[in-house]
Amino acid sequence: MPANSQYVIRRQRLMDSLPEDSFVILVGYQQKVRSKNIKYHFRQDNDFLYLTGFNEPDAVALLYRSPQGEINYTLLCRPKDPQQEVSFGARAGVTGAIEDFGANQAFDIAELDSVIASSLTHQTQVFISDELGRFNYKLLAWCNAQRHGSAFDTPKCFRSITPLAKHLHPLRVIKDESEQAAIRAAVNASIDGHKAVMTACRAGINEAQLAATFNYAIAAHGANEVAYPNIVAAGDNACCLHYEENCCQTQSGQMLLIDAGAELNHYAADITRSYPVDGRFTQAQKAIYQLVLDALDAAIAKVKPGTPWNHLYETCMQVMARGLIELGLLQGSYEEVMASESYKRFTVHKTGHWLGMDVHDVGPYHDEDGQWRRLKPGMIFTIEPGIYIPSSATDVPEAYRGMGIRIEDDILVTADGHENLSEKVPRSIAEIEAFMARG
Repeated sequence: MPANSQYVIRRQRLMDSLPEDSFVILVGYQQKVRSKNIKYHFRQDNDFLYLTGFNEPDAVALLYRSPQGEINYTLLCRPKDPQQEVSFGARAGVTGAIEDFGANQAFDIAELDSVIASSLTHQTQVFISDELGRFNYKLLAWCNAQRHGSAFDTPKCFRSITPLAKHLHPLRVIKDESEQAAIRAAVNASIDGHKAVMTACRAGINEAQLAATFNYAIAAHGANEVAYPNIVAAGDNACCLHYEENCCQTQSGQMLLIDAGAELNHYAADITRSYPVDGRFTQAQKAIYQLVLDALDAAIAKVKPGTPWNHLYETCMQVMARGLIELGLLQGSYEEVMASESYKRFTVHKTGHWLGMDVHDVGPYHDEDGQWRRLKPGMIFTIEPGIYIPSSATDVPEAYRGMGIRIEDDILVTADGHENLSEKVPRSIAEIEAFMARG
């Protein structure tokens, strides 16, 4: 099959889900300036990339059906420019948009207004994907051009405007084979990154050095981007869920939490591990760590087609609530703790999200009837229970204070169950202690 066949299939699926007289406008991102003539590395809008595979700035794609019912894919992009290309890299240009990216027709992006005016004819339902609102100021003019510019006795098109996300994002939840392969590659790169950090970890090393160690390891897989800023948090820092400073020196006796994932070919991994800086758990660290791991494994065991999404969170909370009661960190019976939700003092967040082109990938968690979505083969998501006991929790025994423990794995739903894509990063207490002893 042609290299761009998955994009043809995706465009077909999208258009089949929309009314016959739909007109889709997909707006790509522009490149952002960092300082003067220095630009940030370009990253395309994910919805645009998902449907086109086109990864250049300043592009717009149009999708609509011809009178014969065939899908027309028009791509507007930057033209070839030898002088600019010498400085900033090759461009596909109009010819490449057709030959390499499968557009039925292509134009210079400077012709956007005239191309939309000539293409948006009989269609009455316009769907827009323009995340940054780049063309908000033009949208009404585009939609009203036919009505305002045609003869008085010509039938007028009164158009509605609808965000495309409502229709596209549910389609992105189920990952096709090429997406599964891309996520698996990102996860495999991240596995090596986490192992490298675990090997390098010791008392006295700076969190920033460990973050850089992760980035160095994933680069060997061709990953020059992370899916989100690395979280490398020693001791009390781990009680900040999105700690990004990575500026403190690790100390003996602390737990280290690292939440880091590579981005490879525009797909993300998202893995978290927690382990002692010294390589051996104290009894208090063991107790909390094992509780979180038990919650994670209990939730993973629930993953199969048909399971409601919320069962994963509920399973984690049930396991951790029982354990926190047994450790004396929560007071009352299990029924009282669950009814009052007092476990949330130490658990604080939900326990997973879709994973894909976005690390917190798009798509609803409820069906059209408002019920929790049931798992289907091809879904990929994280499960990430955690327990956080800051040093300020003076009513908690001192041995438990100043640690945040989260464990996160990336899970693929299969036809008959699940696959833990990230299980090769050491996760049991015995595996962690043995692996760090080798380092």
